[in-house]
Amino acid sequence: MQKREVVVIGSGVAGMTASIYLKRAGIDVLVIECDAPGGQLNKSSSIENYPGFKFIDGPTLAMNIYEQVNDLNVDYLFDKVVEIKNSNDKRIVKTAKEEIECDYVILSTGRTSRMLNLENEKKYIGKGISFCALCDGNFYKDKNVIVIGGGNSAVEEALYLANICKKVIIVHRRDKLTAEEALIEGINKYDNIEILYKTNVLKYNGDDNKIESVTLDNGNTIDVDGVFIAIGYVPINNLIDVKKENGYILVDDNYETSISNIYACGDAIKKNTYQIATAIGEATNAASNIIRKIKGT
Repeated sequence: MQKREVVVIGSGVAGMTASIYLKRAGIDVLVIECDAPGGQLNKSSSIENYPGFKFIDGPTLAMNIYEQVNDLNVDYLFDKVVEIKNSNDKRIVKTAKEEIECDYVILSTGRTSRMLNLENEKKYIGKGISFCALCDGNFYKDKNVIVIGGGNSAVEEALYLANICKKVIIVHRRDKLTAEEALIEGINKYDNIEILYKTNVLKYNGDDNKIESVTLDNGNTIDVDGVFIAIGYVPINNLIDVKKENGYILVDDNYETSISNIYACGDAIKKNTYQIATAIGEATNAASNIIRKIKGT
């Protein structure tokens, strides 16, 4: 069993930021990630509200941060964490392949896309249903797609797809979009974006290989080649029983959870604003508080 001072679980922007601060302070840190570094950044085609960049796409920003982490020689373990045990003032992080003993844990597990939970939804993931226009948009070049949702993510998806697809239909359950005004204004630049308000998707229709249409709650059926779901997120927080609210981890002012020496930051925690800038600040504070504990300052 390997031993570490700090294990950071997840390498989205929060996890990578925490590891940078810890490594620069001379702390023995291990980052565990089961997917590509960057988390939700990898699904963002356009970032225009992050200071220092008038425009940058998510994967590029993620890779920039990852290169900085690599330059510091931060240790990475590409594996899936299945459980965290808190015993005898030590933390045991159990992955699919091994167990790591550590003094401190930082949970930066992020969130995953929310689903409609309709019949056949899981069946059609990858066969017409997607949660990432940047990842899968090119599969629908010159085809018709719908985007479900009305917030920032949904409008961003629609704007990106409008440059690729023949037609993009936004299906939103409310009577107006809830995205930022700057994003909504962008819709006016495209003739191939249509919005259906006060509408819900009730059913996916197709064969075993792909979606062919969707049935709406107004009784209409729309022929589509792809469906992009952008209706929000749910936190990924099932590794240890810390206090939560609606699934989100509760932390104190030091970003420590209800279990001593287990910290959390980023989209996994309960907070008012979920942005890149806030995740970086939370990770900085979590790492800094651990550094103070270790160094006794």
